[in-house]
Amino acid sequence: MTNPFENPDGTYRVLANDEGQHSLWPDFTAVPAGWTTVFGPDSRTACLEYVEREWTDLRPNSLVRAMGE
Repeated sequence: MTNPFENPDGTYRVLANDEGQHSLWPDFTAVPAGWTTVFGPDSRTACLEYVEREWTDLRPNSLVRAMGE
């Protein structure tokens, strides 16, 4: 059985939470509470490219604010 989170032929969404953290989710799954779709649905490759391009600072937003940046 293929893991739906690692299916190279699947359709995915990129989700983000209030802390700015990103996650890939299969398109057929419900978006969990606290997360919002920010890209997709699209191919796994396109979603990973989006994450690499957009999530450049891995620190949580609350830490960035606390540091005054």
